[in-house]
Amino acid sequence: MAGGGTSAAKSSSTTTGVRIVVAGDRGTGKSSLIITAAAESFPTNVPPVLPPTRLPEDMFPEHVPVTVIDTSSSLENRGKLADELKRADAVVLTYACDEPSTLDRLSTFWLPELRRLEVKVPVIVAGCKLDLRDEQQAVSLELVMSPIMQQFREIETCIECSAYKHIQIPEVFYYAQKAVLHPTAPLFDQEAQTLKPRCVRALKRIFILCDHDRDGALSDAELNDFQVKCFNAPLQPSEIVGVKRVVQEKLPEGVNENGLTLTGFLFLHALFIEKGRLETTWTVLRKYGYNNDIRLGDDQLLAPIKRTPDQSVELTSEAVEFLRGVFTLFDSDGDGALNAHELEDLFSTAPESPWNEAPYASAAEKNALGGLSLDGFLSEWAFMTVLDPVLSVENLIYIGYAGDPSSAVRVTRKRRVDRKKQSSDRNVFQCFVFGPKEAGKSSLLHSFVGRQFTEAYTPTTEERYAVNTVDQPDGTKKTLILREIPEDAIGKLLVNKDALAACDIAVFVHDSSNASSWTRATELLVQVASHGESTGYEVPCLIVAAKDDLEPYPTAIQDSTRVSQDMGIEAPIPISTKLGDFNNVFRRIVRAAEHPHLSIPETEAGKSRKQYHRVLNRSLMVVSVGAAVAIVGLAAYRVYATRKNASS
Repeated sequence: MAGGGTSAAKSSSTTTGVRIVVAGDRGTGKSSLIITAAAESFPTNVPPVLPPTRLPEDMFPEHVPVTVIDTSSSLENRGKLADELKRADAVVLTYACDEPSTLDRLSTFWLPELRRLEVKVPVIVAGCKLDLRDEQQAVSLELVMSPIMQQFREIETCIECSAYKHIQIPEVFYYAQKAVLHPTAPLFDQEAQTLKPRCVRALKRIFILCDHDRDGALSDAELNDFQVKCFNAPLQPSEIVGVKRVVQEKLPEGVNENGLTLTGFLFLHALFIEKGRLETTWTVLRKYGYNNDIRLGDDQLLAPIKRTPDQSVELTSEAVEFLRGVFTLFDSDGDGALNAHELEDLFSTAPESPWNEAPYASAAEKNALGGLSLDGFLSEWAFMTVLDPVLSVENLIYIGYAGDPSSAVRVTRKRRVDRKKQSSDRNVFQCFVFGPKEAGKSSLLHSFVGRQFTEAYTPTTEERYAVNTVDQPDGTKKTLILREIPEDAIGKLLVNKDALAACDIAVFVHDSSNASSWTRATELLVQVASHGESTGYEVPCLIVAAKDDLEPYPTAIQDSTRVSQDMGIEAPIPISTKLGDFNNVFRRIVRAAEHPHLSIPETEAGKSRKQYHRVLNRSLMVVSVGAAVAIVGLAAYRVYATRKNASS
């Protein structure tokens, strides 16, 4: 890996060129620096502030357009200065080598000002007027700048120059452009002097992609293929020997009998970066599709999916089979579950594990040792695909899915069509769980993923999820996602007319020993059903009578029978999470979701609306029949008239 050559590919923020803003105290040489770089001659008359200046495109090897913005440091222009700094891709801060006070102003004003304005771009410090400095006062640039660079890590490079003597003028803008095209921050932790985790993960994925024979090392042939792909030039045998010798001398485990190991591969990149050759690592990353955030660029991923609000996205059987293979591969101890270490290893080629944070972190069932079963593993993927299909496919690619991204997912049929066809072909169903406080909603979710029942009550303040597979009578499995909606959040949810579009089935949980809990649950049922009727997103609904181990309130049976009959839905399903008696509730939820034309509640308003439409349809039918008679009569008259004319 000899490096060589640089990549003109850049992050999306710089695809149209690099914008460099030059700022600093008045009289520090900003305008002279810019004119000398652009015109290659020192100006005799310098205007107070230059217009935007385009540097020659052949000035640097990348041939990327560079526009340099001059600024005024006067108080009346402070607003314009702030605007320009906020639009910068890189900032050059100037001081005058013959005026030490202007150097002090960098750390007392200019660098803090950039932070105040939240300008988070690379900074190049340029000491101008080097020719005017008193050589008797000369000090080491490294000695002077080291404390400032320790305090302000955004400084990429410090350089001294002279516009008058043409000393290091192009270099100022080369370093600024380089800091944009090949930034240090995403790759390297300067404090720890190590590659950053996301960089390591990307390089590990690239290493695995290059290790064609999967022996854990890059052979001479694989190294050469890598070099040709990234730098369009082969490595000579002597160069390969040289690369491996450098690694072996510094890091013996970096090379083995099969070639360059992952450890050695990472060591080489750290070495390039330490020596200022960031373009080598960036060329490799960009050749494999990574952007400045060390994520795969949009062109490598799933294109935005066109779908209606009541369509969902599922993994295809091809993607599921791939995931089954991945599970087996990373279940290194063969216990049928992925523990935390095995999961981390599986996602070690992704920017980070996607399941470490909510809503995925605690959504699926884990065994007593915290391991994720195959069903739990596939459920998490199904869940992520429903919530964020682009993220799901992105992570599939990171862990080795080599097919076309679009082959990993399918868009389901519209729910409205499912209702008309009276069946659903979905494999993944999303169930919204409603109910008053302390009804037992969270206990239902916990039981679904195998968590122990607890008497302690913890209010639900934000939405939470539980996901698992549900065995079907025919031996197949469906994935069910339970989404608990806190009582206080229901009003806010239903403000959105598409709120129920993602809902395959709604469940209303109440405490069967508490009359007020039942009353509130039925109010919520009517509220949700009314929303569905008015928006066209009617959903099947089930009532779950929780805490069946407690004494029911006196009129429970009569009340529940009346409501379920009036609304045309199934009678409440009694369950006791405390006793572990679930009455097949999860299978019944899936069954109701599979037959979306059933279990849809009717409110009084809905019934009145239907009655109105029936009356309207009848009247229209009468009109239609009358119109048909008139048309038939007219046709008969025309036949009669034609015959009469023919006979006369």
